[in-house]
Amino acid sequence: MNILSCISPGKFEYKESKMPVLSEGRAIVKIKRIGICGTDLHAFEGTQPFFSYPRILGHELAGEVVEIGKSEAISKGDMVTVIPYFSCGTCVACRNGKPNCCQKISVFGVHEDGGMQEYVSLPISSLVKKEGLSLEQLALAEPFAIGAHGVRRAGVKAGQVVLVIGAGPIGLGVMEFARIAGATVIAMDINEKRLEFCKDVWNIPHVVKAGATAREVIQEITNGDFCDSVIDATGSLAAINQGFQYIAHGGNYVLVGLQKGEIAFSHPEFHKREATLMSSRNATREDFDQVLDAMASGQLSVEKYITHKVKFEQVKNDFQSWLKPETGVIKAVVEM
Repeated sequence: MNILSCISPGKFEYKESKMPVLSEGRAIVKIKRIGICGTDLHAFEGTQPFFSYPRILGHELAGEVVEIGKSEAISKGDMVTVIPYFSCGTCVACRNGKPNCCQKISVFGVHEDGGMQEYVSLPISSLVKKEGLSLEQLALAEPFAIGAHGVRRAGVKAGQVVLVIGAGPIGLGVMEFARIAGATVIAMDINEKRLEFCKDVWNIPHVVKAGATAREVIQEITNGDFCDSVIDATGSLAAINQGFQYIAHGGNYVLVGLQKGEIAFSHPEFHKREATLMSSRNATREDFDQVLDAMASGQLSVEKYITHKVKFEQVKNDFQSWLKPETGVIKAVVEM
């Protein structure tokens, strides 16, 4: 079978590999669609934490079950998506119902080889199906689940104001689930084309370009209250540090984005707000179920989210271009 390996930063290589062999508790899935996310792009750039090379990328997946062990929930022929965070089941996080931040977590396509290959072996427990959804919908369940989890961490309620910093794929997912929760959403980014996309395609009521005047603009939008929740989806150190100034008194700041350095903020400003700072890592089955239900009910549309589609054979040539803002990529999807 054919695979695509990122053998070092900036370099892909197609290779031939043996077919996976079925083992207990696992299924063989024929990959049909692969979503390209920021993690893949950062891995290609060489800026992704927790990463080593060579690595087969790809964790936003949809595929067909072609072989499977004993299972009551999943059958041969089912179209499935994948919860790509494999947890140990025994650590303190797992025991407390938080397998998304397992101490020994292994993320498919990050800590171990992922889905940019024709067939993969996966734990049956990681597979999720939902009748009536397209392959594109199934493939994009994971990035939307990241957004849903961040909104759930923030405890967003109807009538609140949520600022989402970063209008990339994950940020858009955060915006959608903040909207579904009944919040008023403000989108912030440095990229004006992405802000236009938020306003014209995503129907976000308020868009703010990051910069020197951003605080004043947000102050005006919120009548001086600022934001009940600020959610960062950039992974930019500068953006994360700037984000503290937009928190309302009694509000919270959720970091969905990840960067390598140390964050810094004014303790008195943070303290007087009795603000809450938290991270949001990965997603849980509950988040996946929420996303798939929202897709099935029509609350969540993925068609406007996908800006580029390519065949598997084109990925090596096209991948570099997806790093360039002028390409206008929001979400690229690979067809196998």
